Parts: sequence; structure tokens; C-alpha cells
Amino acid sequence: MALIEYKNVSVFHQDDDAVLNGIDFNVDEGEFIYIIGKVGSGKSSLLRTFYAELDIEEAEKAEVLGRDMMTIRRKEVPALRRELGIIFQNFQLLTDRSVSKNLEFVLKATGWEKEDIPARIEEVLQSVGMEAARDKMPYQLSGGEQQRIAIARSLLNNPKVILADEPTGNLDPETADNIVALLKDITATGTAVVMTTHNLPMLDKYPGIVYQCGEGKLEDITAQYRQFQQQEVE
Repeated sequence: MALIEYKNVSVFHQDDDAVLNGIDFNVDEGEFIYIIGKVGSGKSSLLRTFYAELDIEEAEKAEVLGRDMMTIRRKEVPALRRELGIIFQNFQLLTDRSVSKNLEFVLKATGWEKEDIPARIEEVLQSVGMEAARDKMPYQLSGGEQQRIAIARSLLNNPKVILADEPTGNLDPETADNIVALLKDITATGTAVVMTTHNLPMLDKYPGIVYQCGEGKLEDITAQYRQFQQQEVE
């Protein structure tokens, strides 16, 4: 079963203007998927439909982790989001508390038992190489370090899919490279990663499935992109 399956889906802005029409999009276990396109082409809006921040009103099929996104109820959305990891460009860490308290806040909010929380925090910090930062405040961390903490936060509930919206947008090239490498490694555990990006060199270094947004459409251009890469090599 696909983790995300969209058939003939239209995505509208909150002002009722269509941003994407009749799109097909699928995510399977362990896939690494890029969504590229110009600013305003609908990349972020598409991601927002996956975690029910933007409603879907027109579709032949729109399922995320077995939920029908056409009929999902508000009370069902928190359970869906617990199965998703969401990473934003601006980190969205709570600035008034330490790294460990940021992670503890999420675990408490999603129903973890108190005695299990410290071990889970240690596990996710180790997975992103940030265990030494557990007691630091966000302002004491570099942008890359904050994004690693944001990735750790996204892993807390063992998500089936991670949605990353321009996760390298505010980072220098070397740090961006490290972040994409980390996300790519996560797919080896079976978690799928869907990432919007303008950072096209990453597509060459860390190959994946490539979708392009533009002119109201979403197109799988993986085959064309790989053919182009091969021609560049030759």
C-alpha cells in the first residue's frame, strides 16, 4: 500500500485559487522524493495537504497513511500528524527552552509515558549526531545544528513519512549537504522523505525521485532528469 496516493487531485490556495490541477503523486516506503519548482508554483501548498493544513476539495483519490483526505475530520488530524515528521525551513524550535525540553514537549503532547521520554530523546539526538547539545538553548546553536534538532524532533514518533519544506534554504552549502545526506540516510530505515527544494545540485549528489511543479501541474521528471545527468557525464 502506498503511504501517500494522490490521483487527479487539485490543490487550492485558501483564497480559492487553484494552484495545482489534476495531479498524480505517490510515495512508497523508503523513497526519497524531491519536489522542485519556482516560488509560488505550489510545492509548499502540496505538502500542506499531506498534513491537513490545507483541505482537498477535488480529487479522484487522496489518501495519506490510509486516511481519505477528502473526508478526514478535524479530530482525526492529530493522529495523522503523529505518523508524519514535518521539517520547516525556519526550524520552528521553541526558543524559551533547551533542546531536550523542546523534544520532551513533543513527546508529552503525543502521549508518551514519562519514564520512556529520556531514552527516546537520547536515541533521536544520537541519530542526528547532536547528543552533546541536549542542554543547550536554540540560540546557542548554528543554523545547521538547529536543523539537525528539527530533524531529531521529526523522528520522535517513528514517522512513516518525513515532509521537509526547503530544509536547506537558510543554510550554507556545506551544512546543506550534510542535512540532505542525513535525510537520505533516514530512508534506509524504511521512512520515506518528501523534500521541496531549490537546491538543484543536491539532486545530482543524492539521487531520488524528482517531481516538478509549474504552470499548475505536477510532473514526474525522474527519467528525463537522469537522462540529462547521463548526457552531462558523457
